[in-house]
Amino acid sequence: MTATGITATDKAPFTLGRATGTLAEGAAKLAGEIGATAVEAVLARGNRAAVRKGAPGFIGTMTPKPVDWYAFDPKDEDTPDWYPQGLTGSDDSGSVGVPCFAVTWYYKPPVTVGERGVRVTFLNPRTLRYQHCLLVEALPDGSYGPIDIHAGGCGWVGDLLYVADTTRGLRVFDLNNLLDLRTAQNDLGDAARVGRHLGRFHAFGYRYVIPQTDSWKLVTKRAAVFSFVGVDRGNGTLASGEYKEGETTGRVARWQLAPSGQLASGVPLDAYTMGVEMVQGAVSHNDTWYLSQAMRHQKNGRLVVGKAGSPSKARPWVIGPEDLTVQDGRLWSVTEFRNRRAIFGVSL
Repeated sequence: MTATGITATDKAPFTLGRATGTLAEGAAKLAGEIGATAVEAVLARGNRAAVRKGAPGFIGTMTPKPVDWYAFDPKDEDTPDWYPQGLTGSDDSGSVGVPCFAVTWYYKPPVTVGERGVRVTFLNPRTLRYQHCLLVEALPDGSYGPIDIHAGGCGWVGDLLYVADTTRGLRVFDLNNLLDLRTAQNDLGDAARVGRHLGRFHAFGYRYVIPQTDSWKLVTKRAAVFSFVGVDRGNGTLASGEYKEGETTGRVARWQLAPSGQLASGVPLDAYTMGVEMVQGAVSHNDTWYLSQAMRHQKNGRLVVGKAGSPSKARPWVIGPEDLTVQDGRLWSVTEFRNRRAIFGVSL
């Protein structure tokens, strides 16, 4: 389907209400028992190595090729259990002392087993070191468990990581609560377990857990879909919107951010119909929208670029494109298919 342009639409369906509930209390309980660390420290101890300009199969027929890219290590490239979805970075955050990207992955094993939820990967493009951390939901009684969502997009604002929850809204994780199990015990517990068991902590073998601290939920249930997240540092907004297959009516909305990093209001600033199907990521930058469009049958997608109210144009794009972020003056995305997984950048 051709791009028909980005047009203003009703923003009301995207209205959110803050729903903290016991999330902050549960996270505080867990943080009182497991010591916190910083993203910079996690990156310094990264236990995996990315490969610069590795696994080029994701490029397909795209010409010109991406300016730069970082593939994951062979095990993460090939795993059938975890799929990269969301992408954000240190430029979005503005509060990290080293350059890095953050990628959300959702768990989808070929054989049905217990849920392992969502993990976030912090990757330093200078050192190529990276580390996975497990996102969890904690309760005031000190228990915690995995979060079963698709995590199709993420946005990092200050110390807060926003993660898309498809039918509900946005989940929020305070990275001041990036917890290191080794501060509480000498090992990482049972790799087949998660949560607290017999006085010990477990996280499926992951060293780091990040408990959810807040939530923004749709005021009208299922009035909109949250498939991706984008941060526009220029105007201080956060965007999210809808993946739709076979329809060009998918919408994207933006919310104003407060200095704290929280949404200033659950009522969006604006909303638009994107005019193309299968949008996996969207971000605004300098009054221009960039839409990451996938294609069926693992064919090359399109990067759709345009301003609201004007016709959009399509650029060559990769196979399996997902969420979008702007970093170091470039547009970055991440790809999801096995052995074609990479964080890649192109000129804006």
